[in-house]
Amino acid sequence: MKDLRTTNVLLLLLVIPVIFYLLKTLSFIFIPLVSAMFIALLFLPLLRWLSRKKVPKYLSIICIVAIIVGVFKLGGVLIGLASNEILSANSMFFDKAEAKLVDLVVSLEEFFGITRIQGNNVLMHYFGNGDIVNKIGFSLDFLSNLLSGTLMTAFFVVLLLSGSVDFEKLLNSTLIKVKHSSVKIFRKIEKDIIKFVIVKFVISLFTGVGFGLACVAFDVSFPIFWGLFAFTINFVQMVGSVVSVGLLSAFAFVEMENMSGLLFFSLVLTGVQVVMGAVLEPIFMGKTFSVNIIAILIMLMFWGYIWGIPGLILSIPITVFVKIIMDQFPRYRVIAELLS
Repeated sequence: MKDLRTTNVLLLLLVIPVIFYLLKTLSFIFIPLVSAMFIALLFLPLLRWLSRKKVPKYLSIICIVAIIVGVFKLGGVLIGLASNEILSANSMFFDKAEAKLVDLVVSLEEFFGITRIQGNNVLMHYFGNGDIVNKIGFSLDFLSNLLSGTLMTAFFVVLLLSGSVDFEKLLNSTLIKVKHSSVKIFRKIEKDIIKFVIVKFVISLFTGVGFGLACVAFDVSFPIFWGLFAFTINFVQMVGSVVSVGLLSAFAFVEMENMSGLLFFSLVLTGVQVVMGAVLEPIFMGKTFSVNIIAILIMLMFWGYIWGIPGLILSIPITVFVKIIMDQFPRYRVIAELLS
């Protein structure tokens, strides 16, 4: 019996790296699939409500797809407004930004003792050495991957909502063998994920609005763009708040002449993030998402390495999913407690 247990442990140690390798290699399938699973969970209560109202399933799915399309349409309108805001900016702003950036780079060169050929353009020297053809190719590849990933996600969402892939039955046939327990766990996963998305969306929305209003109050350019950026990046747990404050403060440094005003502006941004992310978000999340900071950082690094930016966004829902599953098995409950 002891030899059998040792063999099982060794096999598990061999299988886990293979699974992670497949997750990384086949990310073009797993990212849309996992994303679609969480999106479908959001609409399952609505789907069940429509079913109780005797609405045909195909009409219910069409209704949900229309809602998703409407959300994307609204996002496209906001992106268009932000783009027009940037494109309509006065050319003097970009000249001023370039001059400020050049002064900063020259100061850093003097501080670190970096020598550069006299007469060589500073920005071209540091930022313009790349091949423009490669940059265009990278942009096209990114857009192509984004489009294909979006279409695959939409395809998987329709499959999950139509019942072609029944996640509840899959959970019952694989991890949780008792039907009553599998239904109960599935409802808990559904409830927790919906709560996470709603709270995260509302907190991110108010964070974006706060950043936009701060830009307006301090006369910082592109308030719509920065509000939209703060809203989007805030879905990346912990890292997003630091990135948004850092980038907007760096942008304000280029535009604002008064250093005291810049410091106060940065403090206002930090205050918005602290109030939203460190005070209100934990209150609304409650104990459902009581995952410790070390576990969050490890999961962010791990899933960020496996799946990139989508992994950063999906890391916390995946962690909560794993935590809920492990809570059901006494031998793995210690791992769930370590995550808490």
